[in-house]
Amino acid sequence: MSTIVVTGTNTDVGKTMAVAALARLLADAGFTVTCVKPAQTGEPAGSGDMVTVTRLSGITDTHEFARYPEPLAPNQSASRAGMTQLDFDDTIARIAALDSGDDTVVLVEGAGGLLVRIADDWTIRDVARRLDAPLVVVTSTGLGSLNLAELTVTAARDAKVTVAGLVGGSVPTDPDLATHLNLTEFEVVTGCPLLGCLPEGAGQLERSEFAAMAAESFDTAALLAALGLAPATGPTPGE
Repeated sequence: MSTIVVTGTNTDVGKTMAVAALARLLADAGFTVTCVKPAQTGEPAGSGDMVTVTRLSGITDTHEFARYPEPLAPNQSASRAGMTQLDFDDTIARIAALDSGDDTVVLVEGAGGLLVRIADDWTIRDVARRLDAPLVVVTSTGLGSLNLAELTVTAARDAKVTVAGLVGGSVPTDPDLATHLNLTEFEVVTGCPLLGCLPEGAGQLERSEFAAMAAESFDTAALLAALGLAPATGPTPGE
């Protein structure tokens, strides 16, 4: 099994879109893909990040371990609702139990940024460190994004977490000067490859359109190499 952790430089930077795109690309490359959101906050029944991942990617093997009512950091939302916070060791065990074979990839989506508290005593960075999982950082692309991306990558590396690369989460159709410059500077300031960029409005695409967009936005071979994944040995889709 390979586990990949996806975090953001902040909230609302396109993290769920990136998870959906990675899930679709990995499935098309022959992997069995499972997506996990340990803690979902602020969404009514029938909606949420894993619902969005399924709608866009077609991946139906998704898991959510806890759901808290208010759109806050999970530890705060749980505490305000009088609900039990997720236990770290149990969460790690549940993710590890999703292993279903050598060609399985488990994508774990955090909440907000790297150091957002899932519970009072742990963050998604701790998950990546415990599972020795590569981290994909989804970043905004406009003014101020270089600082946020470098801070996130530095915080990950300080904890001995390997950063596989960055994903631009929502690039406008008509990017401004700061965005144009940032797209070339991300690799310079972070030392990480920019794996791909998703266009603004990707979440509004139909499933087939989203799959085509993902294929155009990433070099799948380079993506697999960055994630440390050998080509899947199972049958490719359609065989």
